[in-house]
Amino acid sequence: MKYKTMNMKKFAGLILAVCIATYAAAQTNNNEFSRKVSTRGYAEKEVTPDIVYLSISLKEYFADGNNKKKVDIETLEKQLYDAALSIGVKKEDFTIQNIYSYNAETKKKGNTELLQAKQYRLKISNLNGLNSMMDKVDPKGVQSTSISGYDHSQKRQIEKELKVAAVQDARANAEIIASATGDKIGKALAINDNSSFGWNDIMPTPRAYSMAKVQMEAADGVGNMDQELDISVRPIKLTCNIDGVFELL
Repeated sequence: MKYKTMNMKKFAGLILAVCIATYAAAQTNNNEFSRKVSTRGYAEKEVTPDIVYLSISLKEYFADGNNKKKVDIETLEKQLYDAALSIGVKKEDFTIQNIYSYNAETKKKGNTELLQAKQYRLKISNLNGLNSMMDKVDPKGVQSTSISGYDHSQKRQIEKELKVAAVQDARANAEIIASATGDKIGKALAINDNSSFGWNDIMPTPRAYSMAKVQMEAADGVGNMDQELDISVRPIKLTCNIDGVFELL
């Protein structure tokens, strides 16, 4: 009697396994041959970067051409550092990019001395404070300035909003197609994210710094601070594309 009971349990288990396999196969076939519609959703937004990456080169120089009155790089660096922090630049956003030296002629003919120069990179979110920051730095010690990049403080949130809008647009397009055949849209069967945001479109070409130019300007006593910083930030258009496959009811 016990033997028969065990055989019945095995038989029932076998029947259950067959039923599960049959149901799974049926579900697969239903998915493969289900009525569906594929569409693409699109979203765009124009944004203006609110972060500037500023590259500044400072150089030692002799006051009035007197080789005994050198304005050293430490003094100039402290001026720039204090000025940057005063407009909200964080300590970790004030970094040194490069250190180099150049020969500067003194009043004594044929006499040269090796002077030091440094290049800094500052991440600045307070664009209105740029002029006041530069006013606090000795202009004779500023070799050159340029904007090396832009960014946006809400970049990730903007990308998220665009993706949501693109998915909603894909579904709306699917509903338009379905209504043309008298059908309705069901659940989403597949979503493919094709978005590639063009943040690099706002990256300017960094200005090149050559040692020949550094030496020539140092010898002539000419800097390029007469040229105003071009801090105008143009808006860019970000686009997002999402492919969607929806059930057709």
